[in-house]
Amino acid sequence: MSWAAAPASAMARPDFRLPFSCGQSWRLSTYTGHDPDDKKLDMFRTGGTTSGSAVLASAAGTVHQWFDPGGVEIDHGNGWFTVYLHMSARAGVGTHVAQGDWIGTVGSVGTGSAHLHYEQLYDSSGDGDGETDEMVYPIIQGTEYRLSPAGPFPVVTSTNKCTGGGNGGKYWVDTFADATGYAQPNTSDPQGLLYKGTNYVFCKRLGDPFTGPEGHNHWWLKTDLDEVYPGKNGWGAYVSAYYLSRWGNDEARDNSGTVIPDC
Repeated sequence: MSWAAAPASAMARPDFRLPFSCGQSWRLSTYTGHDPDDKKLDMFRTGGTTSGSAVLASAAGTVHQWFDPGGVEIDHGNGWFTVYLHMSARAGVGTHVAQGDWIGTVGSVGTGSAHLHYEQLYDSSGDGDGETDEMVYPIIQGTEYRLSPAGPFPVVTSTNKCTGGGNGGKYWVDTFADATGYAQPNTSDPQGLLYKGTNYVFCKRLGDPFTGPEGHNHWWLKTDLDEVYPGKNGWGAYVSAYYLSRWGNDEARDNSGTVIPDC
């Protein structure tokens, strides 16, 4: 097994990122059932729950096709494709996605344990039909991975769509309880859960007041959820600033005291 830096220009390969939210860590592995295709990766989350995590596009492209079990293939152009399997929800065929856009939800479709199966493929014919593509050793965030079923299995932290202000586009906050995330700054369309602990948010918006035993708050924080409900999208959901551990009513600051900017 090996993993090493690879030339960014190799075969005009896109700048593929780990297909998960910025800052999440995932263990990359393979097993004997993949033989002889040791180019396939299985991904399991560390420091969070694997099942229900949002799957993001490794690079910009178009959802090329669906296939079993719970899979999508994305056409990135210039002969490059990525494959994602075992998802419980997935973006529709023909959907155009930017790097970091939601394409599915990690599940256990067709397998005994929740994980994401991931592949990179290249079609040297240049016809773009995806019929003569060949699997290649994946390069993720500039590193090539050639794993063995015997291990070791690296843990990789995602840099996918780490943009915006603050520390790498994120403002770190402590939350005192699991918080439901919603599509908008109100409680009408729940998308999933943000687990209690230290989390990142991107910005804030005024919305419907949220009230509980600890007080109230009109601010809602845009973030990426840890657990996504079936058929929902956990990327860019809103949780109430009510759940911030360090601040009171109608305050929205990060752990350093910086006011979180408006979206």
